[in-house]
Amino acid sequence: MRVTLRFLAIALGLAISVTGCASPPSADVDAAKAAVDKATTDHADQYAAESLKAAQDARAALDAELKAQEGKWVKSYDKTKELAIAAKAAGDKASADAVAGKEKADAVAAKEKANAAAREKVRLAAVRPGGRIMPPKKIKDVQPVYPALAQSAHVTGAVTIEATIGSDGKVMDAKVIHSIPLLDQAALDAVQQWEYLPTMLNGKPVPVVVTVTVNFTR
Repeated sequence: MRVTLRFLAIALGLAISVTGCASPPSADVDAAKAAVDKATTDHADQYAAESLKAAQDARAALDAELKAQEGKWVKSYDKTKELAIAAKAAGDKASADAVAGKEKADAVAAKEKANAAAREKVRLAAVRPGGRIMPPKKIKDVQPVYPALAQSAHVTGAVTIEATIGSDGKVMDAKVIHSIPLLDQAALDAVQQWEYLPTMLNGKPVPVVVTVTVNFTR
């Protein structure tokens, strides 16, 4: 009986010794941390905030598990390895999402820049009505939405806008030249939806600049 108990004690001691000597999966942990750091470097905070938060949460869970194991006499790093793999995957996803987000943002910015350049080109080429150039005829009218704040403040009046109409008759650009701050945006939103018959010069449609007034009355 004593021999059996002694044998069990030795076996248990060896098991504890072997388990206690388990080492953390350093390569996996380092890879996870590097992946999350890369996501930050790739500006995931700007282009993939949700993915970055998920990666940071995964890394925090990994760090918490590593700390928990440090305080144990008998250590087991199976869960640590799983968390490290998950954190790396989350970091890699955040990086990929950041790259995709940046590409999308850059494409939008490039398109806006091109549109701005096109509008400026049209504006410079636009003519004003007079002489042989007749004022354009509006074929689509959109009434402005009276802002609730302006109504409650009893703000009324007329917003004057200079509109550049493309050769296709659509408003390409509009800017306020006589402002009523609470009404300006509503006036711009309406004018930008107006459409005209193309203005003709020597038998060809041309862009034209006109001054229009949007009235707000109660």
